[in-house]
Amino acid sequence: MTFKLTTYKTLTGKKEILETSINKSTEAIVYKDNEPSFFVDCFDLATDSNVEMNHLVLCQQRSMKTVIKEIGEKNNVNLSVKEAPLFSINKKSVKTELELPPLPLEWLN
Repeated sequence: MTFKLTTYKTLTGKKEILETSINKSTEAIVYKDNEPSFFVDCFDLATDSNVEMNHLVLCQQRSMKTVIKEIGEKNNVNLSVKEAPLFSINKKSVKTELELPPLPLEWLN
């Protein structure tokens, strides 16, 4: 899948964030220990973990960040969803081909 690796210049230095090509609230790149590790798409109903995320996010009307944070706390894993810094300058974006797996189903149960 094609993602966008964007470098932002902030007050604290440079930050690189892997983002989806089209910004959708139903898709997220999940970072594990500050490394992009998983891709969640709530409308990909062919994958069991994405169906479960659909239920947790859309059916319960909760934010993706909140659900990911709770999953991380429940499984003692450092999970996060990164966004562009509030005060930043978009320095450059590069398209990147990367295959990220969905979240492990056992974390969602």
